[in-house]
Amino acid sequence: MRRADARRNRDTILETARDAFAEGGSAVSMAEIARRSGVGMATLYRNFPNRQALLEALYLGNVRELARSAEDLSDRTPWDALTIWLRAFATYFATKQAIATELLDHGDAGDPVFTDSRKALFAAAQPLLERAQASGDVRADATLDQVMDMIVGIARIPSSQPGHVDHILDIALDGLRGR
Repeated sequence: MRRADARRNRDTILETARDAFAEGGSAVSMAEIARRSGVGMATLYRNFPNRQALLEALYLGNVRELARSAEDLSDRTPWDALTIWLRAFATYFATKQAIATELLDHGDAGDPVFTDSRKALFAAAQPLLERAQASGDVRADATLDQVMDMIVGIARIPSSQPGHVDHILDIALDGLRGR
């Protein structure tokens, strides 16, 4: 079990790294993360022996957070629960592309970090989709694979226009509605 100060250091490093990667993409150095975290390089490397370990911890932490968020939507209507979660997934995917790309530079899509993440996200989303289909809010012929592929495709659309991708997502989600 980690000491309280060691846990705080690790949490601070992860929070700082999350913010730094969101601002500067994958170009942020380990030294910059240590500096912003207010810890020494030894503390950084004691918690994350290399950049890959830090990126994996960030990626998996965000996946766990997103998967858990599906449970918080149980009091919403089936349609609202599904669309709120899918929008969060789109945002997650769009903001994690730089980290995922860097992780893929050192491995492949079959690595446990990706396969476990996919399983966790699908396990979180499947009940939301089934509930929305059972209520008639979502077309019965849509599979979770298709829905997730649709969201990933939309999240990858480059745009400098505010709201452009969100509008495309609105249109796509409308297409999921039950008839």
